Amino acid sequence: MRPRILLGLGALLAITGSAALASTMASDWTIGPHIRGKNYSVGMPLQPAPTRNGWAFAFPYPDRSAGHVHYVTYDPGSLAGKSRIVVHYRVDAAPGTRFVPQEHPELPGTVSMVIQQRGDNWKAKGRFEHYRWYSPAAKVQEIRPGEHQMTLSLDDPAWISVYGRPASENTRAYREALTNSARLGLVFGSTAARGHGVYATAPAGFELVSIRVE
Repeated sequence: MRPRILLGLGALLAITGSAALASTMASDWTIGPHIRGKNYSVGMPLQPAPTRNGWAFAFPYPDRSAGHVHYVTYDPGSLAGKSRIVVHYRVDAAPGTRFVPQEHPELPGTVSMVIQQRGDNWKAKGRFEHYRWYSPAAKVQEIRPGEHQMTLSLDDPAWISVYGRPASENTRAYREALTNSARLGLVFGSTAARGHGVYATAPAGFELVSIRVE
């Protein structure tokens, strides 16, 4: 992935992996994913814009041809020994704005989380099926205007792999992904395709206010 700009204690923690870095610095985050030279977040900048507390981006609009946002992630270091993730975010949009999944436009647009293991080749074959883990279904949130909080337990056995298999079926693979995590962040899509992209039908913005890894 792209180089990260880190300072002071944050850099030390990221290098040693002794603690997870819960960063709201826009320069730490990447909008993607970038796979074999292609950015799947069409029409989006490479990074979100810094805000007073965190970062923000504007959803592409008014239709699919303008683009779509898929993944917004950073490198947290190892998540071994961590128990939960707490995210506070805000969505700004005019009344009546729809958030549309570019692959399943009949469904509501959603935001959820992903953990990606270092060394993932994005092909999801063999062991790589278990290199990405997505939020439990009960924690997926429909994108709506307003302020929202998302709290996820890393001990929840309902995190799912690429093909929807729960962590309870392969606890070892899930724990390996936590120990060797390379990316953590938000994914935009639908309940049918978690990170396959969302656009808006009118001007709208997403702001990360805070993220805690505890």
